[in-house]
Amino acid sequence: ALQPFGYILSKLAQKRGEQYLIMAATSGDTGPATLETFKNQEGVKVACLYPDGGTSDVQKLQMVTEDAPNLKVIGVEGNFDDTQNALKDLLASDDFKEELHARGIKLSAANSVNFGRIIFQIIYHIHAYLELVRNKTITMGEKIYLVVPSGNFGNALGAYYAKKAGLPIEKILISSNMNNILTDWITMGTYDLNSRILIQTESPAMDILKSSNIERIMFDKFGAKRTKELMDNLAKDGKFQLTGEELVSLREDFDASFSDDFECESVIGMYAKNGYIMDPHTATCIRAYAHLREINLKTVVYSTAEWTKFSPAVAHALGKDVNGDIEALKWVSEHANLSVPKMIEGLFNKPIKHTVVVEKESIKGEMLNFL
Repeated sequence: ALQPFGYILSKLAQKRGEQYLIMAATSGDTGPATLETFKNQEGVKVACLYPDGGTSDVQKLQMVTEDAPNLKVIGVEGNFDDTQNALKDLLASDDFKEELHARGIKLSAANSVNFGRIIFQIIYHIHAYLELVRNKTITMGEKIYLVVPSGNFGNALGAYYAKKAGLPIEKILISSNMNNILTDWITMGTYDLNSRILIQTESPAMDILKSSNIERIMFDKFGAKRTKELMDNLAKDGKFQLTGEELVSLREDFDASFSDDFECESVIGMYAKNGYIMDPHTATCIRAYAHLREINLKTVVYSTAEWTKFSPAVAHALGKDVNGDIEALKWVSEHANLSVPKMIEGLFNKPIKHTVVVEKESIKGEMLNFL
């Protein structure tokens, strides 16, 4: 979804003679995609924030080895929620925007905080449905389930809009890891940050507690006034509770489950015996597929990440403890008879270009120095 969004934004900036700062906060996948999309694009500079220690080694290398002059990668001490909160604070900061304005720079964001990315995520689900029709798995108009592994709820939001636009989706099934606050929200109507501490899991792209796009779902379902009330409660009290009627409305379109790392490794091992290697995020989907479908319909499971970015977890699931990604990639490749993409292999030989790790209070200064 970032590729067309990035291309369009870059071309618009060039056409208008404008300068943009694109900010991205990533839990692992958005960052590399953003950097790759915008590198060497005229009129655009990118500052990418990632939680130091909160991504896989390969994901980090995909970011810190980027060497284009218009890119800045900043590690943040803390977890993804800290990183994303810092990005949102800067987007809302009048002082920061005034400083950029004085330099002739406009501000935007690249992750699913930006609705421009959501627009293109809607296409995933339309494409998936049409592929099922084209290969005669279903007939046009036949309903299907979607299973979406989710942390920030962007891809799930795209599925919701596709459903509202008329795509024949029975229900969108959300899978989470142990940071399963979305499961509570969808099954009980409760969103409570006070009872939780973010857990680092083998599926780090879903290690998120403050999910950006639930606000957009509630806005569409409950209206602006009620959504503001709920989000103000979350900001003030660290929690909110849907009414019974609101929960019924939410569950008309969604259901949810979660899996811990042990279950995910079991799933990876089971599928590996049948010749398919999946990553830990995809593995969370299998419980949702097995237990949440109320009707026997064809189902699309979204494998939103590739196994080589999480090779130590995959190796462990296949019965091998390894020391780092290089050993894991080699072992899984040999034992599963899979090739490692050259772009992944090459990361370990590329020089590190970005070494800055700061506390969140120092992010603004780092960005301004970069500009």
